[in-house]
Amino acid sequence: MNLSWQAVVEKTVTGLGYEVVGCERSAGGLLRVFIDKPLVGGQEPEQPVNVEDCERVTRQLRYVMEVEEIDYTRLEVSTPGLDRPLNNAGDYARFLGHEVEITLREAFQGRKKYRGVLVAAEGVAAEEDPATLAQRTDWRVIFSDGKAEQALDFALDEVRSAKLVPEINFKGRTPGKAGGAVAGKSAAKKNTGLAPQGSESADGAAAKPKASKKKSNAKSRQTDDKVDGGLDQ
Repeated sequence: MNLSWQAVVEKTVTGLGYEVVGCERSAGGLLRVFIDKPLVGGQEPEQPVNVEDCERVTRQLRYVMEVEEIDYTRLEVSTPGLDRPLNNAGDYARFLGHEVEITLREAFQGRKKYRGVLVAAEGVAAEEDPATLAQRTDWRVIFSDGKAEQALDFALDEVRSAKLVPEINFKGRTPGKAGGAVAGKSAAKKNTGLAPQGSESADGAAAKPKASKKKSNAKSRQTDDKVDGGLDQ
């Protein structure tokens, strides 16, 4: 049984020691693959993905897709960019403490987009083992409404899309604010958690309303290959 082109990409890229952040195929046969380096001992790798990494993945993908007889016209392998998407709980755990922008599936208090610092949910220690955090589905963003800082609690199935807010740094990624420090201050902030589906939200008149969450059902021959590395981590 032949593998799908997505499965071939995933297997090939991870086999080389990288991770697939995303892949897409256009109507014209263009394949775009976005790669990153995984954490090393729970820490960001010393060097981000560069041109040589992209070239290595490109060469291997070209060979494997020819063997698997996957039809395409052009292949592009690159990094996900400064505004790297967050696709799963592992990504959220990895970028704890960074500034992110999330777009909810349904508007909450008249808005879908929130921008702030990603921290662990209330009652969750930011110092937890990354592997344990990567299993969680509930998170929190500390944001400002122009008057004061507030906390938005949300579940992953409530998020339509999420991405890092670009931060220019010529040495690669730098860790954001410590999640624990931000979470520690959140006790003094208003909690604006999302209401459960089919029920009313917590009374906003309370001095410190308890966050509530909803659970809803919420990844032929090549003629021109392109490699893109560069400083976008």
